[in-house]
Amino acid sequence: MPRRSYNDDDVVATYSEDHRSTQKQKYMAPSTVRLASHNKTRVAYFHDEGVGNYHYGEHHPMKPHRLTLTNHLVLNYGLHQKMEIFQPRRATDTEILEFHAEDYVDFLKRVTPDNAEQFESLFQRFNVGDDCPIFDGIYDFCQRYAGATIEASRKLIANGADICINWSGGLHHAKKCEASGFCYVNDIVLGTLELLRYFPRVLYVDIDIHHGDGVQEAFYLTDRVMTVSFHKYNGDFFPGTGHIDEIGSSLGKYYSVNVPLRDGIDDDAYVWLFKEVIDAVMGTFQPSAIVLQCGADSLGCDRLGCFNLSIEAHGRCVQIIKGFKLPLLVVGGGGYTVRNVARCWTYETSILVDTTLSNDLPPNEYRDFFRPDYKLHPHLSGRVENQNDRQYLLKVRERVMEQLRYLDAAPSIQMQEIPPDIQGFLDGEAEIRDAKDDSEAGKDRRRSGGRVIVEGEWYEDDNDNDGDAKDSSWQKNNGMELDV
Repeated sequence: MPRRSYNDDDVVATYSEDHRSTQKQKYMAPSTVRLASHNKTRVAYFHDEGVGNYHYGEHHPMKPHRLTLTNHLVLNYGLHQKMEIFQPRRATDTEILEFHAEDYVDFLKRVTPDNAEQFESLFQRFNVGDDCPIFDGIYDFCQRYAGATIEASRKLIANGADICINWSGGLHHAKKCEASGFCYVNDIVLGTLELLRYFPRVLYVDIDIHHGDGVQEAFYLTDRVMTVSFHKYNGDFFPGTGHIDEIGSSLGKYYSVNVPLRDGIDDDAYVWLFKEVIDAVMGTFQPSAIVLQCGADSLGCDRLGCFNLSIEAHGRCVQIIKGFKLPLLVVGGGGYTVRNVARCWTYETSILVDTTLSNDLPPNEYRDFFRPDYKLHPHLSGRVENQNDRQYLLKVRERVMEQLRYLDAAPSIQMQEIPPDIQGFLDGEAEIRDAKDDSEAGKDRRRSGGRVIVEGEWYEDDNDNDGDAKDSSWQKNNGMELDV
């Protein structure tokens, strides 16, 4: 069946094809594309054998064991033969403190299930509870997954690889001073701060069904990181942020891009919108490196999700990002139907190493997890009615393009302007924020109590995202040709 997409007549004028071609030439120029001398993509895979052995609790949806399943599929498909494999070291306290507050890190180091009562007075302060429980080895777990992301970032900086993979990372909700959404230490922020030591501009792309709020918040005031998040948004769905009007502030104004989606989005719609947005972002921001968060809870049939994406469509987004041939850090994220998470990240590993996999899963120690079909690509779509009609998706696209038009070109960052230490970078951002207090943006921020004012113009009523709307089947009924 032919893929379909929007006709130009259907859209408010944004970027012309000539403009897109010009922008593509800019970010694909030799000065911005770093290829290995042998023209073969070099992939480094970071996996700590012990990271899958932690347990959040019997009924908790987060299962680190999914990382063990993923690694077994990667090995049994023979993908390790196409990559360099690294056992990463654990992150040090000093490295974690590059972003997180000292009292919060001290709490994580000291608290255990056995002494939890002694720290109960701090639980609310650090947002510890049902979603973010105290379990055995909690800080050790954080050190393992964060250490892998930091090591992967340094590998890219040293030009030791073109793509680095850490499926244990991607915990994008953790804040500077608190846990959130099953996340305790924000390895993405730590890895991005490492990348900023060398790369002038870093693009962060998030395809988890939940908004990447922790990463957006960390870089909300800077123009050196652009965050782009594709997620469900209705004001209530966790974490409650990610409205399209959250665009950044101070120097970072317009550098936070949010793509709010409704329940049930399908493959064609998601991939079309993803490519439209990312092409425009790349042409405008012209990043030096990319961090891609591949949360698998955006797949159909996820325990906590409500989209209809197949593993193939999820992987198509990875393929699009890979095609820009920039230094790329790939991390995991959400995903709560364990067998599908393992399938998805294995398939995406194959994409990153340019290898085609059989749909029949290879024999492996955890084969029974994949019953009854034992396939790499099970049918995952159609469970939730698609509430993302053509008009809504065009409107989202139009708003994103409008935001990007405020950015005439990539910010001019010279290498000597990059601070020698990360704390200097963070302190510099604080100074910038103080200096901007008297600006119009500062006045707006103070009037809104430091928060972005969220308007309801995108959602007509409370039922827009409740999963009960009719299936729009927009891609079949509107004469659209998907150019992907």
